[in-house]
Amino acid sequence: MAQLADTEKLTAKSNALPIMKAHLAVMLFGLAGVIGRGVVSSALVVTFARVLFSSVTLASVLFFRTRTGKAGKANILCRTDSWLFLAAGVVMAAHWFLFMASIQCSGVAVGTITFATFPLFVTFLEPLFFHERISRQGIVQAVIMLAGVMVLAPIGEVNDGLWLGLAYGMGSSLTYAVLSLLNRRLSTRYESGVVCMYEQVVATVALLPVLVFSTYVFDSGDIPQLIVLGVVCTALAHSLFVGTLKRIKVRTAGIISGLEAIYGIALSCLLLSEFPTLRQIVGGAIILGVALWASLKAADTADAVGTAGTTDAVDTVVSDDTADR
Repeated sequence: MAQLADTEKLTAKSNALPIMKAHLAVMLFGLAGVIGRGVVSSALVVTFARVLFSSVTLASVLFFRTRTGKAGKANILCRTDSWLFLAAGVVMAAHWFLFMASIQCSGVAVGTITFATFPLFVTFLEPLFFHERISRQGIVQAVIMLAGVMVLAPIGEVNDGLWLGLAYGMGSSLTYAVLSLLNRRLSTRYESGVVCMYEQVVATVALLPVLVFSTYVFDSGDIPQLIVLGVVCTALAHSLFVGTLKRIKVRTAGIISGLEAIYGIALSCLLLSEFPTLRQIVGGAIILGVALWASLKAADTADAVGTAGTTDAVDTVVSDDTADR
């Protein structure tokens, strides 16, 4: 009995550090929205800077790991994968722009909460991508999430900024759902770091002509925050989170990743003095509750697969939902 107790203590201690790293990573994902809200530069500039600094960081790390033999080859295997990477990179650029635009229009709470509705879109898009049946549970979750969005919507009120923020947020959610489904295909053939690096390089290139032919606001004083956004809140946070997936259960990782909106709202209160309204709290509780429900069901499936010996599937379920935040 004493030996069993000692073993349990050692297991708890060995899991404590990965769990702390996962929480730190998700907190950094939440900080990304706060930085986007706090800078003067427009959403387009923020998005471009994020993918630029993050892709350079990830490419440098991947190059070093490949040269030292710590990572597999990063070569694209076939032409079909090239088109998938191109599509995923363009969708990522659209997703991050819409996410930042939502936050700049209506605040961190609305932007992060509406983003959390992406399982709603996954429910209906996944059968189209993978020829699977729509589950009744997924339909129920989608209906409840829509109810949460309706709580957020100021029915009968004139608030152009909030309505625009909701529209951007739902667009961000839709594009993230598409990105997650594209990543589901790519992550079975490539390491998550390779997928993320290629997608962000494509997103950077895709945004260049948009910057050239669009009007935008850029403040050079935002450069330090934008570097932190790309290097720390994206590249480092992604690496931290993915690195924990082999040490903690998928259910635990799913619960922690579901805290992104909570961390984002808490940090916006602390750093920006931006507090959510009662409507946002109620709507957010509904949406985040359903998102957590959906994540736990996905985690149960992944745990079952992992028990059967397919550990890559376990990594895929959670990393798809966090790698590109």
